Amino acid sequence: MKMVNSFDMKRAAAGLRRINLDGLRWQVFDAKGQILGRLASQIATVVQGKDKPTYTPNRDDGDMCVVLNAKDICVSGRKLTDKVYYWHTGYIGHLKKRTLQDQMAKDPTDVIRKAVLRMLPRNKLRDDRDRKLRIFPGSEHPFVDRPLEPYVMPPRTVRELRPRARRAMIREQKKAELQQQNSGDGMKKGKKREASEESA
Repeated sequence: MKMVNSFDMKRAAAGLRRINLDGLRWQVFDAKGQILGRLASQIATVVQGKDKPTYTPNRDDGDMCVVLNAKDICVSGRKLTDKVYYWHTGYIGHLKKRTLQDQMAKDPTDVIRKAVLRMLPRNKLRDDRDRKLRIFPGSEHPFVDRPLEPYVMPPRTVRELRPRARRAMIREQKKAELQQQNSGDGMKKGKKREASEESA
């Protein structure tokens, strides 16, 4: 695995001295092909330590999270063009905005970071949890010597359809079957007509 340049190395290792790494796991998330919101919710759970039986809201027991391939994240619908990030410079009339597509081209790591941080509670532990989140645009990272554990995303649970939606789906299926039968009957009638004309 290739090593990143010195600037990225310093940026990735910044703030590690403030974290007590004793007993922490290093979870690796592969963002390639993952939906942004679903991935961010899993990262927020691990960063807070909610996946542990010893979770306590007033303690920071979360694990280190290393996110790779941030540039290959996916979004559903038309969020690339419709989702907009706003910020204000402090000067009058200087409200700035940037679409998700432009932000992905500028810095894809910031997209995942904002999604995760906005899922965390806004308290004094938020900055410490932010330091445990290390995001990289590609598959290269400087934590090769750490005991990394690949995180397995849970399978997506499909919610059962409501009775009205289920009945509508059944009606559509029956309608499609009837159309196929009618088209098949039309073909048979056409063949019978051709056979009768040939015999005549």
